[in-house]
Amino acid sequence: MINFFNEDIDFKLKGKNNFKAWLKKVAEKEGFRINDLNYIFCSDQYLHKINLEYLDHDTYTDIITFDNSEEEKIIEGDIFVSIERIRENSSILNTLLEEETKRVIVHGLLHLCGYNDYSIEDKEEMRRLESEYMLIF
Repeated sequence: MINFFNEDIDFKLKGKNNFKAWLKKVAEKEGFRINDLNYIFCSDQYLHKINLEYLDHDTYTDIITFDNSEEEKIIEGDIFVSIERIRENSSILNTLLEEETKRVIVHGLLHLCGYNDYSIEDKEEMRRLESEYMLIF
């Protein structure tokens, strides 16, 4: 089950059923099955608090992913997404808000599939996969 929530902002994700079908397809291509996945859209301030409290990072970010999975190849997690960061990144990168939203949403799922973005090589692989999977939306 895939759910979308708002925490402290007014945001409406258009085409939720399309997103759900797409995310299931991406997970399957990565060899995973989604059991329980929650996307929580929030403000910079809300996500900053989470970053400080749970990760001890005093920075703003566009996404934080918590993996709650207990079984291999079964996805269970909570993904917090700052809509303010997405809007700013969209403006800076000169991309459509919808495209940046898709990129961040699939980025979180890729984290739950085992990818990370700590090194330059890891970041490049994440970007490649994000772009590849955005083509099948």
